[in-house]
Amino acid sequence: MPDKDFWNTRWENRETGWDIGYPSPGITAFIDEYHDKEAAILIPGCGNAYEAEYLVKKGFQNITLIDIAPKAVEQISERFSGMAQVKIICGDFFEHKGLYDLMIEQTFFCAISPNMRQQYAQKSASLLRPGGTLAGLLFNTVFEKEGPPFGGGIKEYLDLFSPYFEIKMMDECCNSIPPRAGNELIIELLKK
Repeated sequence: MPDKDFWNTRWENRETGWDIGYPSPGITAFIDEYHDKEAAILIPGCGNAYEAEYLVKKGFQNITLIDIAPKAVEQISERFSGMAQVKIICGDFFEHKGLYDLMIEQTFFCAISPNMRQQYAQKSASLLRPGGTLAGLLFNTVFEKEGPPFGGGIKEYLDLFSPYFEIKMMDECCNSIPPRAGNELIIELLKK
């Protein structure tokens, strides 16, 4: 499984093909409908954290970003310097402790090995308050080459998340970026 050194090397070599340069439209549409500006929000595997920039512009006050790659954290620390509403952590999501109202999923789930997905679902639920939300995008496709990224499908995701979450929404994303059109699911999962 890719580790801290793997991801940090990718950042140092600017091998960040997953980075689209702006927040995903599916996620910004969700944020536009999420009105609790004081909500504690976590973005794991945050990368360049464009979604966090969007949250700041929308007036959200309690955003935590976590990434395992020191180079990514160094870059975003500079970008978010002076923004007290954004806390940045260099660390492993699976060891993170905290309690959140909302967790935003954007290209983190697909970066971890499929054998870690059960642990991801459990950890996500443990970090959310009762009724907290896991929202974002998941790939709805199987890739031809070994990942990351790792794909998957709706049946797998329903089986994976249902023990911990009420599935409020898990549908084809209607506003994916063109290269991902037809291959993404928009999710909104409520912690049981």
